[in-house]
Amino acid sequence: MSDDPAAAGRRVVSRRREWRVTSANEWSVEDTELRARRAASFGAEAAAYDEHRPDYPLAGIRWALEPLGKPDPEVLDLGAGTGKLTAGALAVGARVTAVEPDDGMRAAFATRYPGLTALAGTAESIPLPDDSVDAVLVGQALHWFDQERAFPEIARVLRPGGVLAAFWNTHAVDVEWVAELDRVSRSGVSFQTRTDRGMPSHPLFEEFERSDFPHGQRRTVESLTATIGTHSHTLVVSPRERTELLGRITEYLRGIPETAAGEFDLPLRTLVIRAMPR
Repeated sequence: MSDDPAAAGRRVVSRRREWRVTSANEWSVEDTELRARRAASFGAEAAAYDEHRPDYPLAGIRWALEPLGKPDPEVLDLGAGTGKLTAGALAVGARVTAVEPDDGMRAAFATRYPGLTALAGTAESIPLPDDSVDAVLVGQALHWFDQERAFPEIARVLRPGGVLAAFWNTHAVDVEWVAELDRVSRSGVSFQTRTDRGMPSHPLFEEFERSDFPHGQRRTVESLTATIGTHSHTLVVSPRERTELLGRITEYLRGIPETAAGEFDLPLRTLVIRAMPR
């Protein structure tokens, strides 16, 4: 068996073709307020987000940037948050500019990367000139974008031959205890907003390619509970439901052999999709 991470990612693809993503403009009317609250929920928890959210596998970042064929591309981390994806982009040799709408997340980014540019802006209004970057990378955020407005903006700032790539870290639910963790972790709003219907597409971009990469994160019961506590579906519920939910997660993790005794590895899968402008 090959130990090439990109090949390993492609092997996973054949088993997970059901994945789809919804854009902001596809949410139903009754979802709109809740979606807005979920999208804006992270800033108040920026420190916890920065501490507990996982990074991204370098093999996935290299695959995303592969069409460029250059060692030091200029990259926009769009919806950069606290810089989780920026860390990987820097590690593979990219030069990074960040755009992030939330003041709290942007402040955390600036603390982590004082030498990098972090601009206030959104995917629908990117504060960069035309043809200014080789790649636009989006970590855990494309589903929050209004794609009808965002895709033209992304195409505008990309140079000819550039690439758009989006990343999602997801729990490896083919592992039994992880699948049960996802069930235990559901909140009252987990299924009230739709984040899994429709692979992104736009006339300005070629058809998206996708690949999956095995990933993981070293956790304890407490740190994994805290990680899930940074997910939007746990941030927008009432304080009482949040307390009950996090308590339920802790109780579950303390009660199974895979996670009860100190540190353990949380199995993840990282989905990466990429497309070039037409």
